[in-house]
Amino acid sequence: MKKELRIAISGKSGCGNTTVSKLVAEFLGLRFINLTFRNLAQEQGKDLAEILALAAQDDAWDKELDRRQVALAQEEGGCVLGSRLAIWLLHEADLKVYLTARSETRAARIVKREGGTLAEVAAFTEERDRQDRERYLRIYGIDNDAYAFADLIIHTDDLDPQRIAQRIIQHVEQQES
Repeated sequence: MKKELRIAISGKSGCGNTTVSKLVAEFLGLRFINLTFRNLAQEQGKDLAEILALAAQDDAWDKELDRRQVALAQEEGGCVLGSRLAIWLLHEADLKVYLTARSETRAARIVKREGGTLAEVAAFTEERDRQDRERYLRIYGIDNDAYAFADLIIHTDDLDPQRIAQRIIQHVEQQES
């Protein structure tokens, strides 16, 4: 395997970005990079909703998070960068993967992971998707619904994280042979 391999994995909340990115990194022996607003919330002693509200008012939150992630990914050695905008921002990625799933699937996964009712989580997730898209368009001119350029697009509705990771690993192995 290429020692400097950089893989960017993106998708909306509940598609499996973090879990799948971690599995791929572990299997391939690469650094795993995944900074999120949840991390910033923990660093700041705030909850996620507070950080999202701040980010909606101040682009500096997105810019700082994205700058830190890309800087980490550009350090020496290969990595798997899992983030909402990884495939757009990590220009030197050797493989750009986009994970997608129906909104119902995503909400159910988030409920399983974090709790809450399906209706509340679905409404929160829909609003977050809308706010994220508006911010990405405003800040970077990125439409995160336009991902057809990705090297690999995986519909994750009927796949568990191990199967998704295996598809990515197989793609890497095929590219190297």
